[in-house]
Amino acid sequence: MLPLDKEPVDMAAVRPNYYAEEPEEDVNDGNLDIAIGNYGQNIYDTDQNQFPEAAAILQMQQQIAQQTALAQIPDVVKRFIIHFHQAVVTHNLQEISVSYESGWNRLTEKFYPKTEWPEAEIIAPLVGDDPIFLVLYRELYYRHVYSRLSPNVDDRFHSYENSCELFNYLLNSDGPVALSLPDIWLWDIIDEFIYQFQAFCVWRSKVKSKNDEELAMLAEGGQIWSCYSVLNVLYSLIQKSRINEYLEATDAGKSVEEIAEIVGEYGSRQLYRSLGYFSIIGLLRVHVLLGDYTLALRVMDRLELNQKAFFTRVTACHVAAYYYVGFCYLALRRYSDAVRTYASILNFISRMRQYHTKSYQYDQINRTGDRMYALLVMCHCLSPSRLDDTIMAAIKERYGEQFSKMQQGAAGLPAFEELFLYACPKFISPNPPPYHDVEQLALYVSSPPVEPAQRHCALFLTDVRTLTSVPTLRSFLKLYKSLDTKRLAGLVEAGEVEGEEKTAEEKEEELVEQMMVLKMASRSLSRPEAAPGASSTNSAPGGHLGGTVVVNSDLDFVIDENMVHVVESTVGRRFAGWFIRNTEHTQRVYDNIRSTPLPVAKPTVPAETAPPVSAPAAVAPAANGAKPTVAWGGVSVHG
Repeated sequence: MLPLDKEPVDMAAVRPNYYAEEPEEDVNDGNLDIAIGNYGQNIYDTDQNQFPEAAAILQMQQQIAQQTALAQIPDVVKRFIIHFHQAVVTHNLQEISVSYESGWNRLTEKFYPKTEWPEAEIIAPLVGDDPIFLVLYRELYYRHVYSRLSPNVDDRFHSYENSCELFNYLLNSDGPVALSLPDIWLWDIIDEFIYQFQAFCVWRSKVKSKNDEELAMLAEGGQIWSCYSVLNVLYSLIQKSRINEYLEATDAGKSVEEIAEIVGEYGSRQLYRSLGYFSIIGLLRVHVLLGDYTLALRVMDRLELNQKAFFTRVTACHVAAYYYVGFCYLALRRYSDAVRTYASILNFISRMRQYHTKSYQYDQINRTGDRMYALLVMCHCLSPSRLDDTIMAAIKERYGEQFSKMQQGAAGLPAFEELFLYACPKFISPNPPPYHDVEQLALYVSSPPVEPAQRHCALFLTDVRTLTSVPTLRSFLKLYKSLDTKRLAGLVEAGEVEGEEKTAEEKEEELVEQMMVLKMASRSLSRPEAAPGASSTNSAPGGHLGGTVVVNSDLDFVIDENMVHVVESTVGRRFAGWFIRNTEHTQRVYDNIRSTPLPVAKPTVPAETAPPVSAPAAVAPAANGAKPTVAWGGVSVHG
């Protein structure tokens, strides 16, 4: 990474001054121009030019209103904003991380749990009207509005304008910008940008709930939050940072000097490199939301899913990458790859859960984990395989009822639909309603298209219906090593149809068809597991889309004339997992014992104050010469 223009300073020594002293509120020097776009906000510009006195009065009223609003901000919030701005200006990543991850969320819970933070124009005098910090502040402001409040149409339009202003600053400045932000904030910028795009597409598709003002704004702002603009930002960040070239050079083992020459001045900066890397994960998400699973996996060719990847530095990015890659495998009917992907990340979440309880992303990670458990249940039912005991216990605890239903054939279709609609991404439509044409909009309202989630669910259930006979057939084949097809047809009642009687030959033909379905279901395209320490290019030929056809079932059979010969492979017990789980259990028991306070000893009575001891009673001789029984702590008596 190239050196920055300014050296970072130690903010730990400066912080007490910001929180101990009251900042000077010189609002007269602030820039009071409100940069909120041109969507119905500048209707008085002509009148202000024609009537200078009216414009001066309006400006004075705005200044008084801003001064009043600034005075209403709590002092601790003012000091926090000043301190936050100073950390950004001095490129102090440690203080930026503390303010971003802790300070902002703590003050939000205390002062703004159900209201907006002060607008950027109000707090501008506190930061010297720094345009870059105000853009970053608005990014946090609109994220708070989307997550805790209900954004209106102005919020949706202005958040898009602020995102465009931020990315234009990063991409179109003269050379790399002198800005340092922690990786977790850079990921949140990309993630929130895509989330707001997704939320806008869902809101835009609901035509009946729009009022006249919203209809007019949507008709004029056709390019607001368009798919083209969002994809253009992500691809531009990848191209500007040359992240794919950087990953390729790293896999080839090139030196630092060679890599710096390949990636150029932008790719040598950690800011652009991280943004480019996270944009690849963002592209994966956008293509999944649009339903293009093949392209989604193709953009991930240079990123290997392992614990050494760069995205593991940000847990939310780590979880999101596995979630969307696993869903791509599910949609492409590569259920064994999906099972392996979800089992890997869910094991990671279960191990690291205790370390993220205080993180502001804890709830989001848990929700995504629950959705991945639901997807894993469906993949496991469609392609049974051996799972870790911890994963199976969690599945039965969360979705035990649905799991048992989905193993019952056609009766489990409602359970598949329920879990798919709960756990699938919130799909979007790339084409907005025709707000620009009143007649076409009326036709759209009268006969609306199918919701994207329902359309993808219907495609998924079509594949599930073809496999409804597989669980029953597998359960019977596990009971035999060989049997004739006539007997097997009688067991599974393959040819029984209501209102129609079929001959034994027809039943056997249908049974053979179902057995061929079982045979095809037990074979799928699967990607080999990467060897530890291997590079992505060597360990995964063809990228995430590559693979070979493998048998993913522990049961196989052959049909010799009218006889079915069954072969079932058994897998030995995995002792490593057993020892790990029991070691962890022993450690928890040991920690619990250590944390338990020792019993308090009873106070002893001094000899001076002790009551006189009476003479011991005579002990009766024991029968048959046995020694007499003496209470614990008493005096031994020998016979």
